[in-house]
Amino acid sequence: MNSPWPTTIAEAEAVQERLRPLVDLTDPGPEQVEFVAGLDVGYTTGNDQLTGAVVVLDTATLQIVDQAVVRGRARFPYVPGLFAFRELPPLLAALENLRIAPELLVCDGYGLAHPRRFGLACHLGVLTGLPTLGVAKTPFVGHHDTPAPGRGAWSPIHLDGELVGRALRTRDGVRPVYVSQGHRISLDNACAHVLRLTPRYRLPEPIRQADHLSRT
Repeated sequence: MNSPWPTTIAEAEAVQERLRPLVDLTDPGPEQVEFVAGLDVGYTTGNDQLTGAVVVLDTATLQIVDQAVVRGRARFPYVPGLFAFRELPPLLAALENLRIAPELLVCDGYGLAHPRRFGLACHLGVLTGLPTLGVAKTPFVGHHDTPAPGRGAWSPIHLDGELVGRALRTRDGVRPVYVSQGHRISLDNACAHVLRLTPRYRLPEPIRQADHLSRT
């Protein structure tokens, strides 16, 4: 964040290529955490204003214990595969305003399931050093089979022959979510966390709460 923020597609892609080797997928990540943060960005229709929201939950109760919101203007255009350059500035600022430090970040977006294997979850993880995973509502890249209908069923997502994530059912008979590693976490642990954080709805509670906060 100390270097000039990219303003062109070529500059942003160069940043992704430069930072991608820093992603650590050899670290299995924590199997249990006390505090988890959900991150999401809300957009204002018709202009370039956005709201970065971070909500910290106690994993034992899934109750909110801390939250932060930062509003500002987008510093990068709307380009598929480069959303991180719109969303990172308010999210990083919101993280800095927290009183309780999370041990795991769960973001509404992609990690390895990205054309350059460096989505928002990877970028956040590298910049913060925290274990990070991405949970998306819709598929972005790669292909996967339809998982079985029961909660916990999953199918691997492959891109160019490489495993980049899983389509994971969080509720019986409900559309899956798309989980990918970001940084310092294994895919097994990422999916286990997602299921623990999703007791009632399709989306993990940290993301649901962050989405609500970013809209209000």
